[in-house]
Order: sequence, then C-alpha cells, then structure tokens
Amino acid sequence: MASGMQTVIYPVKDLESAKKVYTALLGTPPAYETPYYVGWNIGGQDIGLDPNGHRQGMTAPLPFWLVDDINKAVDQLVAAGATVQQQPRNVGGGKLVASVKDADGNVTGLMQNP
Repeated sequence: MASGMQTVIYPVKDLESAKKVYTALLGTPPAYETPYYVGWNIGGQDIGLDPNGHRQGMTAPLPFWLVDDINKAVDQLVAAGATVQQQPRNVGGGKLVASVKDADGNVTGLMQNP
C-alpha cells in the first residue's frame, strides 16, 4: 500500500524560532517557506514545520507515508482496525493528506501526490 515514508511534519508554535533550530540541525536553509509551512528536502526526505499543527490536533511529529490512492488506503486501514484522525483533504496543488490512529493511539499520516 505505502511506497515509503515521504514527510515528517513537526507542529510548532513559534515558526521563526523553530526554523532557526531546524536550519542548524539540518545544516541548510529551508527549501520552501510560507507563513503556514516551512520545509526542507534532505536526501529525498521532506521535513516540515507546521505552525497550525497544534490547532489541528498534532501533539508530536507526524510521519506521512506516500500512497497511490489515499481513500483506498484509509479504507484498508480502518478495515484493519485503525480509526480516522483526519479525513483526506487537499493541502494545495492537488496534494492530499489524511491521518489514522492505531489501537494504541499512535497517529500515522498518509499523503497522495497529484
């Protein structure tokens, strides 16, 4: 179902402060910056900072697995016992994201590129 972990998003409250920390950690300035998302691509792995993450229920870094069909993936995971944390939604440019929670409360993100 998943073809690999594509992205890890960190919920942050102070985007500018977090940007400085992750720039130092990753050793390079962000590849893209907006008021609602700052991101890096390190060796094909996307690392993102989301200043709205806490308001959307994120309490920790969230891994996003790349899938071909997000609706099918959500249905398969729910059939296997997961619960939907966030229904699939378009986050811009046709990119879809969703998240599910396993029986232990671990949240996993799903991402479908356009």
